[in-house]
Amino acid sequence: MSKLYVFGIGGTGSRVLKALTMLLASGVECKSTIVPVIIDPDQDAADLTRATEFMKLYTKIHNKNNYPDNSGDMFFKTEILQAVQNYRLPIDNTQNVKFKDFIGYNSLEDSDKALCAALFSNKNLNSDMKVGFKGNPNIGSVVLNQFSDSSTFKSIANSFQQGDKIFIVSSIFGGTGASGFPLLLKNLRTNNQLPNHKLINNAKIGAISVLPYFSLKSESDSEIDSSTFVSKTKSALGYYEKNISANNSLDALYYIGDNITNALENCEGGRDQKNPAHLVELVAALAILDFEKAVLPDIRQTQHKEFGIKDDVKEVTFSQLSSETNKNIKNRLIQMYLTIKYFDNAISTQVNYQPWAKMRKINDSFLGSDYYKDLMAFAAAFKEWLYEMGATERSFSPFNFKKNTKDVFETINGITPHGSRFGSYALIDHFLNGEKNDKQPNEEQFLRLFNNATKEAVELKIENN
Repeated sequence: MSKLYVFGIGGTGSRVLKALTMLLASGVECKSTIVPVIIDPDQDAADLTRATEFMKLYTKIHNKNNYPDNSGDMFFKTEILQAVQNYRLPIDNTQNVKFKDFIGYNSLEDSDKALCAALFSNKNLNSDMKVGFKGNPNIGSVVLNQFSDSSTFKSIANSFQQGDKIFIVSSIFGGTGASGFPLLLKNLRTNNQLPNHKLINNAKIGAISVLPYFSLKSESDSEIDSSTFVSKTKSALGYYEKNISANNSLDALYYIGDNITNALENCEGGRDQKNPAHLVELVAALAILDFEKAVLPDIRQTQHKEFGIKDDVKEVTFSQLSSETNKNIKNRLIQMYLTIKYFDNAISTQVNYQPWAKMRKINDSFLGSDYYKDLMAFAAAFKEWLYEMGATERSFSPFNFKKNTKDVFETINGITPHGSRFGSYALIDHFLNGEKNDKQPNEEQFLRLFNNATKEAVELKIENN
């Protein structure tokens, strides 16, 4: 199977990888193995930690399941391969080091110090890089220019094969992403010292540049000023146009952003930098999947793509998405939502007497297993992801978790479900009981059972809505 190497740069890269993990858990189609590589000097960043924890948990669940070749889309089907430790490319010499020490400022000639003064402020030179580059791409472009010498980067290159693709995720308005993207792309296209360099230099490479979609509260002590995000974006766009698009360095370049920018707490990095999930990150993850399945011409000519919703509304539901996007994600997200709701509200009682559970010996002991605990932990993360996207100013709110109704299908926003002779959870039980195959009480069959049952339930209750 071909691989798609996804380089997530900075905090935005980690959050997009988290969104991608949630989509893949829902069974959104992806025929390639995903190989995530996070590039972020802030190794303690909460966003990075959450992304890596979720990908590891995803893999534990994926590895417990059996996926026949003809199974179609299924929960947790796509492999997420951990090619490097904690999915992270180490950035050397950035922990507890000031930028001026990194560049050896004190040992420079006076003429070189004068050049540094023109390029970097005193605040830049004295900046501690432990938590990243704090919105300063001029620092990032120096520190990150070490890909060619990285043994970890070379080990990643060593696993690259014919037919593999590469995708780069970065923000354009910060420090790490804005500087890391062009440097990484340059190495991928021109570095002839890498293993498999001919394959990599000529590989299909896509990228998404995430424009501003949040702002930060003003803090006098912070080195990050979100009022500069727009000017930095304009400057970077001009650079990308001249040095990336004009050179056809990419096969596809995606853009996403939002003119509604929520003001977040101004955290420079570390454990406190835990941005809530956002629709923009979900869309960026969809760009990865769009590139994965794209049939690209042999002669490279950069395609530019953007994403839009039907109406300029502050609360986005499935009805605001295009038919193509809904075809890709709507039913899969609904199936995952229904499965989680069933786990929360029905399974503890139903396993005691429903035929589907009894014939497979799915009982209280199974619900206490490590496998089921992992499922519930991921379900909690999935709900948190949805909650966070629903709480932003431009929210993505496909489901109403607070609505009190006996029919779980009525909590899908913007959709009026078709009637049926069963109640909502009873309908799922009906289809679970109809699954005659895979009667063994092993973990390989459990999610497949719910995948098939919720698929039938969705087709009956909301198809063509």
